[in-house]
Amino acid sequence: MINESLTDAALEKLFGGLEFRKEPAGLYDPLRYMISIGGKRIRPRLCLMAYGIFRDSFSEEVLSAASALEVFHSFTLIHDDIMDRSPLRRGRETVWKKWGHDTAILSGDVMLIDGYRRICKVQDKVRAEAVALFSKTASEVCEGQQYDMAFESLEKVGMDDYGKMIGLKTAVLLGCSAKMGAIVAEAPREACDALYDYGYRLGMAFQIADDYLDIFGDEKVIGKPIGGDILNGKKSWLTTRTAILDSSALGKVFAMEAGNGSAKAAKIEAAREVYRRYGVDRDAKAEIARFKDLAIDAAKVLPAEAREGLSSFANALVGCAG
Repeated sequence: MINESLTDAALEKLFGGLEFRKEPAGLYDPLRYMISIGGKRIRPRLCLMAYGIFRDSFSEEVLSAASALEVFHSFTLIHDDIMDRSPLRRGRETVWKKWGHDTAILSGDVMLIDGYRRICKVQDKVRAEAVALFSKTASEVCEGQQYDMAFESLEKVGMDDYGKMIGLKTAVLLGCSAKMGAIVAEAPREACDALYDYGYRLGMAFQIADDYLDIFGDEKVIGKPIGGDILNGKKSWLTTRTAILDSSALGKVFAMEAGNGSAKAAKIEAAREVYRRYGVDRDAKAEIARFKDLAIDAAKVLPAEAREGLSSFANALVGCAG
């Protein structure tokens, strides 16, 4: 089994030296930029953690798979930021803001292609399964994003529909990441499936935590402006839950003007007040904890040392909002 310090070192080396084509620079510079601004590397870390349960050292194949997952995730962020009109990502200018919409779309496309190039480097024995999982997940993430955009025009969305959306948009990629590591390690089927369930459920907790931190978080910590969901009229776990309890209260918040800095701040604070009034902030934290516990429970078929590491990772990932 591979310990956390070796995983940290492998991730640092992998993403410190990740290479893309040099020319045309206008196409590939945004890829280097997206990787350079970092992040938690949640998906490649999950992949390496899962692999490390069954192996004693990292192979080139699993490192390629881990990089494919992060490259694919970065592709989705480039395109998400265009659709959400987000000016900042991890405290830095987004690709579309820095290079323009057209370059951002094209660079995102080539980043997706690069992800496939990397996943195809896994060993022959598991390549078909790995590529099939990667492709299925890629389609599901796009489906989730479409639901997310479609929900913006709806006054109400059911909690089950919202759960389906974030399951596709966010959770499937964490499930894929954990299972991918196990597949490349040629782990038993039961373990592969358990790790997918762990990642999926943790992904659900992670997305609800992200929704919570969007309105109750610290901009300096999360690296993007607070209140984006409210200002952009997006459905989050909190808005969905509140609309079921009292749609008129939330409708008044969404109707508020937000043309300048002070108006935006007032609109965000009004949303917080409504959430607190109906206890939705508390409910969100309870749901984060529930999914986190379900994730940890999914790992019960794995060795005790592995369960301990996965439990610690889950607590660290969503503990700030749970």
